[in-house]
Amino acid sequence: MSDKLTNSTKTELTIDETGDSQRIDRFISDAIPELSRQYVVELIGAGNILVDGKSVKKNYKLKSGVTVSIDIPEPEELSVDAEDIPLDILYEDADVIIISKGKGMAVHPAPGNYTGTLVNALLFHCNDLSGINGKMRPGIVHRIDKDTTGILVVAKNDEAHRNLAEQFKGHTVERLYTALVYDQMEENAGRIEAPIGRDPRDRKRMAVNNKNGKAATTHYRVIRRYPGFTLVELKLETGRTHQIRVHLGYIKHPLVGDSRYTRRKNPFGDTGQQMLHAGVLAFNHPRTGEWMRFEAPLPDYFQEIIDQWKYLEEKEQEDEGLSD
Repeated sequence: MSDKLTNSTKTELTIDETGDSQRIDRFISDAIPELSRQYVVELIGAGNILVDGKSVKKNYKLKSGVTVSIDIPEPEELSVDAEDIPLDILYEDADVIIISKGKGMAVHPAPGNYTGTLVNALLFHCNDLSGINGKMRPGIVHRIDKDTTGILVVAKNDEAHRNLAEQFKGHTVERLYTALVYDQMEENAGRIEAPIGRDPRDRKRMAVNNKNGKAATTHYRVIRRYPGFTLVELKLETGRTHQIRVHLGYIKHPLVGDSRYTRRKNPFGDTGQQMLHAGVLAFNHPRTGEWMRFEAPLPDYFQEIIDQWKYLEEKEQEDEGLSD
């Protein structure tokens, strides 16, 4: 399968006082959000970004009144191949496939990662996926991070895709996550309401962004407190990129094992995974309207950590009983 990501585009920007003295790579990536800063640097190096018709370096400081021309070349066709990758299928019919995704698997191909994704596996499994999101993301209605385990629904036709997309947009889909976070939460339950957008200091990250962010709401409930940690259940009201990870960091309880949004060391060793699991997904079937609810247990490495604490607690209670 192949797909063209974008069309060839030429753009001109006349710099006013707001861009004066700004680095050209940072200014363009902020002015055109769909262009990452790294891609802008590549365009500058290839001579596709000019200032008053002349090539510049990535650290060039803009001046008010200059004209920046941006020529985004038409990308080469990209292929997405079917791959015989085992899938944990919880349910399947003519309209949907419910998958429990394992650790380390990206949902769909992206630059630098065109193999080993859920889409590659789905293309091998079936040939009747919806085409609404193009050939690079057939059937993909929603995503979870590469390093998040758990449940996804995939659409097998366009009608099912449109119906499910409306349910996600209307916030009627139930999505529950289990997470292990640093430190003990004081409140038993709460609501995190903070807009999420690109981090102005690092465009590879998302952040609470009151200026340019989109509304985002996450509900949490404490399941169990452990020494230095809290096991929580999280319910998404919205579905912004990296929402749970950003919101948990925002309330000073970052996700254990999250290498992007916290610098804290994972005390449980290199699991190759952040401690976040999409354990419950429920929605109305796009054809029948029947309410369907699916659950997936915690992955083994996550459950083993919980079991260790449970064993220690039971051992402590047993020792206290013997001393009475």
